Amino acid sequence: MKLPDTRTCFLLGFLACAAMLLSALYFQLRLGLEPCPLCISQRIVVFALTLAFLTAWLHNPAASGTRIYAVITCLIALTGASISARHVWLQHLPAEEVPACGPGLEYMFNYFPLSDTLRLMLTGTGECAKVDWTLFGISMPGWVLVCFLGLALWSLLPLRGLQRPASS
Repeated sequence: MKLPDTRTCFLLGFLACAAMLLSALYFQLRLGLEPCPLCISQRIVVFALTLAFLTAWLHNPAASGTRIYAVITCLIALTGASISARHVWLQHLPAEEVPACGPGLEYMFNYFPLSDTLRLMLTGTGECAKVDWTLFGISMPGWVLVCFLGLALWSLLPLRGLQRPASS
């Protein structure tokens, strides 16, 4: 089976990220599942990854640029995976160890210092431990973790065809 070329890899990564964002909007706007702070953090990372893949696809770089884009997209995906992993971890804590629920994000942005709001967005609150939806017994953050890990691997796929310069 022939693997897609470098530019197609970046395009497919972009399309996968766009599908993730559209799915998140569907779950929020059509199914009424309100995102928690960690969900919003994951969406921000998916958006950054979407832009990175789109930029790489539009730029269509040579070998050195491909290496740079591959590393950048992989690091962004691994950042998202770490946030998703924290979210899954919070969902599996015993009830007595779940952190207290915090105020809504709008309230936090209006009345908390930005550093505190960002910290809560990255570490989660009690509402992040709530499981609203599952598929095959895996929660939404679990599926997002799988997607981020898959995209991290996918982002390295363009490196497979690059030749190293001959050493002298």
